[in-house]
Amino acid sequence: MSLSFKELSYLKKEPKEIFYRGNPELLNARKVSIVGTRRPSQYTKEYTFELAKELAKRGVVVVSGAAMGVDAIAHKGAGANNTIAVVANGLDIKYPAVNKALLTDIENSGLILSTFAEGFRATRWSFVVINELVVALGEVLIVAEADLNSGTMRSVEYALAMGKEIYVLPHRLNDSLGTNTLLANNQAKPIYDINKFANIFGEIVEVKDEFLEFIKKDNSLESVLSKFGDRVYEAELEGVIAIENGYITIL
Repeated sequence: MSLSFKELSYLKKEPKEIFYRGNPELLNARKVSIVGTRRPSQYTKEYTFELAKELAKRGVVVVSGAAMGVDAIAHKGAGANNTIAVVANGLDIKYPAVNKALLTDIENSGLILSTFAEGFRATRWSFVVINELVVALGEVLIVAEADLNSGTMRSVEYALAMGKEIYVLPHRLNDSLGTNTLLANNQAKPIYDINKFANIFGEIVEVKDEFLEFIKKDNSLESVLSKFGDRVYEAELEGVIAIENGYITIL
């Protein structure tokens, strides 16, 4: 199945088809693109995950390219149901293999996009193609970490051409020379406070727990067990609920 959406207008040339698997409704949400090196430092891993998680809490969908490193961390931080992965191959291929489980989760509850028909295997140029689409989808581009002559900096070129704002995680001298150069040239803004940055996109969206909402309506142990099974006893062990005389109380 193929898709069309407004962000395609940012591309130099619109693809003939956009194939997808998953939930296309995510395209209607506010979106932020996160890209970076395949070999991030521990610092970058920690704060990329935190950044994606905080954006997701505010209803922002995180877009990335499903590669190893920063891409995979961004998808995981956002949660499979709140992320869009743009892949450089046909949708029948899970690449890279190390991200197979992640891609399956995103396919089942998030959204995977590709401009390539089934059977197509990723090439160097196909990654260049998806970089442009990843950047086009986001309101802004976040570069978590990048070397000067890396593929990530090609994404930066796309963002500059599209007039997108670029943000980076600040790094020490001689680390992440690509992002530090962007800062030195006033082509990007640093993210010094993750919550403050995420708040640009709105307040934290309260997500109701279906389990607890059900108990509020029917606190019979038998009813709750029939719907949620072992979740009942896990919640009891966690101190979330108490069970007494065949009924459940929320603590």
